[in-house]
Amino acid sequence: MADYIVRATAAQGQIRAFAVTARDLVEKARQSHNTSPVATAALGRLLAAGAMMGRMMKNEDDLLTLKIEGDGPIGGLTVTADFKGNVKGYVNNPVVVLPCNDKGKLDVAGALGIGVLSVIQDVGLKEPYVGQTILVSGEIAEDLTYYYATSEQTPSSVALGVLMNKDNTVKQAGGFIIQLMPGAGEDIISALETRLGEISSVTSLLDQGMTPEGILELLLKGMDPEITDRTDTRFYCSCDKKRVEKALVSIGKKELQDMIDDGKPIEINCHFCNTNYEFSVEELCSLLEKAGR
Repeated sequence: MADYIVRATAAQGQIRAFAVTARDLVEKARQSHNTSPVATAALGRLLAAGAMMGRMMKNEDDLLTLKIEGDGPIGGLTVTADFKGNVKGYVNNPVVVLPCNDKGKLDVAGALGIGVLSVIQDVGLKEPYVGQTILVSGEIAEDLTYYYATSEQTPSSVALGVLMNKDNTVKQAGGFIIQLMPGAGEDIISALETRLGEISSVTSLLDQGMTPEGILELLLKGMDPEITDRTDTRFYCSCDKKRVEKALVSIGKKELQDMIDDGKPIEINCHFCNTNYEFSVEELCSLLEKAGR
């Protein structure tokens, strides 16, 4: 099943919902960054969240960034996503290894530790909108649920998961976000709480072969759910050598001259996709000419 996001409404507009299957994009992230299992789980959860939250943006040029900074051994996570389903991200310490938690699961909370979740929405204004909350659990889904309640005053249920194979490749990944709209009735709230209490983990549902549509139909049964759109999602980084060249030119002539005087090629790494770009001394000289124009 290719990765995609669905959006739905239910209960005559009292509920909006999103669900995503993200196995391929999380596996590509794992391969790009050579992440350990716990780092894959942490990054995969945030990538799945970013994919869905990017679809909540209003315009095609809007950009969402999710950033978690903690005092745990993973250091932090950064994910960016857009309205079109493109998502990318990285882990500060991709090789962190921890014992499983007391439930026998990958210890994402232990890897993150105590910290802060930032949600940055760049919607074309002079300054982006930034919302911040503390990490209430470090499990990411609960932290985003808390963020929506405190920063956006939107009661939400967020579920995220990554299931690994024994060879540490990604078996399943995905999640859902269900939100109550202003004025939602107590009967709808009660019914939704009951449904949410009946399900197992989102990865177990995906592993049973359920689609994002099927997951939302299960959660919103009896509330007249309607799937309103479907969007492909992928791990995608827009970096290329031309973009890196522009970045090098922008640092200034003195810095470029210092690199040239060193007499060695330089290598620039993209944090998001871990691609390396090498520039020879001759290429640096050419960039110095451009910087001088």
